[in-house]
Amino acid sequence: MDFLDTLRRIVGNAHVLHGEGLEAYEADWRKRYRGRSLAVVRPGSTAEVAAVVRACADQGVPVVPQGGNTGLVGGGVPDDSGRQVLLQLGRLHTIRAVDVDNLTLTAEAGCILQVVQQAAAEHDLLFPLSLAAEGSCSIGGNLATNAGGTQVLRYGNARELCLGLEVVTPQGEVWDGLHGLRKNNTGYDLRDLYIGSEGTLGVITAATLKLFPRPAAVVTALAACPSVDAAVALLNRARARLGAGLTGFELMERFALSLVEKHYPHMPRPLPSAPWTVLLELAGTEDEATERGRMESLLGWALESALVDDAVVAESIAQSRALWHLRESIPLAQSEEGLNIKHDIALPVSAIPGFVAAMPARIAQVAPGARVVCFGHLGDGNLHYNVQAPEGVPAPPFLAAHEDALNALVYDEVQRLGGSISAEHGIGQLKREDLQARGHPVGLQLMRAVKAALDPSGLMNPGRVV
Repeated sequence: MDFLDTLRRIVGNAHVLHGEGLEAYEADWRKRYRGRSLAVVRPGSTAEVAAVVRACADQGVPVVPQGGNTGLVGGGVPDDSGRQVLLQLGRLHTIRAVDVDNLTLTAEAGCILQVVQQAAAEHDLLFPLSLAAEGSCSIGGNLATNAGGTQVLRYGNARELCLGLEVVTPQGEVWDGLHGLRKNNTGYDLRDLYIGSEGTLGVITAATLKLFPRPAAVVTALAACPSVDAAVALLNRARARLGAGLTGFELMERFALSLVEKHYPHMPRPLPSAPWTVLLELAGTEDEATERGRMESLLGWALESALVDDAVVAESIAQSRALWHLRESIPLAQSEEGLNIKHDIALPVSAIPGFVAAMPARIAQVAPGARVVCFGHLGDGNLHYNVQAPEGVPAPPFLAAHEDALNALVYDEVQRLGGSISAEHGIGQLKREDLQARGHPVGLQLMRAVKAALDPSGLMNPGRVV
């Protein structure tokens, strides 16, 4: 029997896509990587996922798992061999259970992040993972990449928000590790092995996630800072005054916001242009008036201390969303400006002011006229330190001429300062060679040993991570 017929018998004719018209699945979100699959297969259950993976294992066919296809490192699209099955998990979209007393929610991997958030909200609970792509990214992809987002400062990465997993192994077996236990000391933590593995060790099909009580009040503010040093000083004061209530602390450089203004001129700008702009969010347990008073007191102190030149506090949910929309529009505006060199880096917060001050001159020596787009999650040390071609210069030749040198320049300094070349986006194809060159030899050896033990045939998302 033809292999595609075998797949059709498992998932149904309508869910094995073959031939032309598959570009939406075979190209990544940035349109940087374009592949060609043997077929796009859309299973509708964990049992179907397992059967497809078994069929692929029997025939030696590589499998590339894909969620919402919003990744930024090319980890969820096939290569151009035409031999890989793209396992698209969008049909696994059921919220299986919400346990209010246990503060957990169990969702299938294809559930859109926003749907998970809404399911929690229907029970007056909070699932705090929040990303700009939350309307299209999937919870399975969030876990496979250990996604970060805007509330890591208080709640942690996706890893910290997951209690249990259901996984299909490379051999097509199902590991049922779905539980809602906060304590479970029964050997190796297999859950943590699969989270962040980018589909190279198995296919996440469902997860049990942590929920939290919804805050009584949320207060959002925007502040103009004269320098990154001032923003860090404000962060330290906000931690001290607001404590665990501080859920967001985002940093945006002037040029990053100017791209938003250029490409989305209708979007309101609550503050005049400033060298650096900070977005703060407080999620508190007191009433709105009390929490607003705490935020205003913090900002008043910052104005008196010259750490802030101007500030505004959102007065409604709509205004709060508008402030966040300003921040979340930066990647979209940068995409409109053209392909760019992305550096999703992590640094000790104490090292960020010096890094940001030193790098533009060094970048100008390597690529004169290049434009730095700097923004990110200052509260957890994650900067998106991207480099755009000079104005009027086409992006493809700029990337071809300068990307390797600029990557080396940025990553050398990041490593010198004790940072990481990937904070929240993962490795995928984009950073695989950088990881091999820069990763600790013993750590890389251990990762390869894990990969060889769990996927000895090398069929799960080959060419990614290790």
